Amino acid sequence: MITLRRSDERGHTKLSWLDSRHTFSFGDYHDRRYMGFRDLRVINEDRVEPGAGFPTHSHRDMEIITYVLEGALEHKDSTGTSSAIRPGEVQRMSAGTGISHSEFNHSKTEPVHFLQIWIVPDETGLLPGYEQKALPLDKNRGRWTLIASKEGRDGSVTVHQDVDLSVALLPAG
Repeated sequence: MITLRRSDERGHTKLSWLDSRHTFSFGDYHDRRYMGFRDLRVINEDRVEPGAGFPTHSHRDMEIITYVLEGALEHKDSTGTSSAIRPGEVQRMSAGTGISHSEFNHSKTEPVHFLQIWIVPDETGLLPGYEQKALPLDKNRGRWTLIASKEGRDGSVTVHQDVDLSVALLPAG
C-alpha cells in the first residue's frame, strides 16, 4: 500500500545554512513509520544558503542521485571528480566500497534548491563511480522524463538497481 505523505508532514532540519525536508528517517529525524520504501532509502529536499554547504563526509554502498531545481550545487569527491550541477542536470554518485565528498552552493549570492535521493544498490562492494548528464526538460515540460535507470535508457544516468526514476515539470495547479 502506498501512502500519500504531504510535504508539511515530512521530517524537518533547519540550520542557519540549511533547510531540509526528509521523506524518510534521516539524520536527527527518526520515525519508525518512515524508514524508506523497498530499496529507496532517502528523498531529501534541501535548500542551502549562498556559499554554504556540506563539508567532506563519507558514504558506502549507496546510489546517490542529485537533482537541482534552482541554483547550482558544487560537488567534489575523493575520486577527483569536481563539477557544478545545475537545473536540468542529474548526477549519480555510486558510493560502492567508499567515497568521500562535499557539496556546496556554487553561488555566493543565490540559494540552491535540490533533491537528493538514495537508493540501495543491487550489490555491495562496487567501485565508486560518478555520472552527470544534462536532460532536455523544457522540451518535455508537462511529461515524465526518465533521469535514472538500471540500463541508462533514454539518456538517463545508470543506477545499480532495478529502478526507473522520473521527474516532471508541471504547470501550477
